[in-house]
Amino acid sequence: MMWLTLALGLFIFQIATILLLEFRNPAKAVAWLSVLFVLPIIGFMMYYFLAKKYTRRKQMRRKERRVIAEIRRALWHKARKAGPGDVVRRCDIYGEHRLLGLLNNIPGSPIMACNSVEIYSDGESTYEAILAAMEQARSFIHVEYYIVRDDEIGKRFQQLMMRKAAEGVPVRLLYDGVGSYKLSRRYVKELKRAGVEVYGFLPPLIAFFDKRLNYRNHRKIVVVDGTVGFLGGINIGNEYLGADPALGYWRDTHIRLGGDSVYYLQHTFATDWVFASGKTLLDPMYLPEHECMGEETVQLIASGPDAPWYAVQEVFFGAMTAARSRIYITTPYFIPDPSIAMALKTAAVSGVDVRIILPGVPDARIIHWASMSYVHELMQAGVRFYQYQKGFVHAKTLIIDRLLATVGTANMDMRSFFSNFEIMAVLYDRDTIARLERDFMTDMRNSKEILLSEFERRSKYERAKELAARLLAPLF
Repeated sequence: MMWLTLALGLFIFQIATILLLEFRNPAKAVAWLSVLFVLPIIGFMMYYFLAKKYTRRKQMRRKERRVIAEIRRALWHKARKAGPGDVVRRCDIYGEHRLLGLLNNIPGSPIMACNSVEIYSDGESTYEAILAAMEQARSFIHVEYYIVRDDEIGKRFQQLMMRKAAEGVPVRLLYDGVGSYKLSRRYVKELKRAGVEVYGFLPPLIAFFDKRLNYRNHRKIVVVDGTVGFLGGINIGNEYLGADPALGYWRDTHIRLGGDSVYYLQHTFATDWVFASGKTLLDPMYLPEHECMGEETVQLIASGPDAPWYAVQEVFFGAMTAARSRIYITTPYFIPDPSIAMALKTAAVSGVDVRIILPGVPDARIIHWASMSYVHELMQAGVRFYQYQKGFVHAKTLIIDRLLATVGTANMDMRSFFSNFEIMAVLYDRDTIARLERDFMTDMRNSKEILLSEFERRSKYERAKELAARLLAPLF
């Protein structure tokens, strides 16, 4: 009887701890309580090691703040920022002063003028553009990816980085410790022997005991000579070339930036680099002077659990509530938080054309089930969903009217909003938005619409899987 009382008391203590620490996030609290009820002791241990709020040691925080402030001062001095008048004149922010106010007041994310933008819609064109830019490097190459694989395309990147290092070009590679957990030690050792600086961002063992395993660097960044940069949804791996037989053709979106916006890419890489390596990148060579490289206006927004605000989620929400005619979303994982779900439902009920493209062939079934759990209620409000049939869609894009479009690393899910380190570009140029809209329409033609009448006929078994996955969705 005494043991039963102790066990019950311990269980109540675990429940109370989760409720106390997660009272600001009810959905997350329910998810962890579900895990706890299924795995009473193990579930609480998982919560202890995986759900701790992201913090940094004070001494590292002070050092990083000082370094980041120096990098940011240099960035502000160099970048040609676009004022509100420039954005309104060049783009279609017609009277959307609240949205423009939000975008202008995101800390550390200036709207920059003098940029060029090129869009790539698959892995092959993306890799060729990145490798060609790296081949021309004369000052430095900075590479940061969530996933780096030791396969055919991974070796092409490795050999090029090694060759450029042998030529005397400083080359640095930063990869995520969990996303690239399969990356072989030999691959990394060969890079280091050739003179490439390589670091892992929160390696699994360190992250586990530091209780930060749940916080991953999901960014994909390449900066060459401080004037050319790349970001988007594509990592380094053969599957992005369509080599995975289960997924087939890989549809993704990546962009090449030229001009002042590359300063911010370099700023983001430098802040991640000092965290992972303890080394600073403060030399003026990393923010070189250059002529104006284009007329496009671009804003880069980085988001992560170390910031006091959730910038990506705030921009998505603000843009959706400003939409007048259309909201087009492409995302491989759709697990919206309540505010995003409400923004989409409200927009659709108000007559906005809201369309969302999801994968037809999922790469993670439990996440697919969780995504499907949101489809029914949103379709009832008038949101239209499509499942991509040509292969696997991994693009992460948002188009709002002809106001703006976003391309980046963030999925439309709670992990990208609240747990991952992400980066995205907000694009204001009419021609660039039109190009992304054409890609969206092509993808829609290669998709099958989910019809509400058919979806409501799915089996009770399917509904049960979706419900169970939705309970755990905040943890994915």
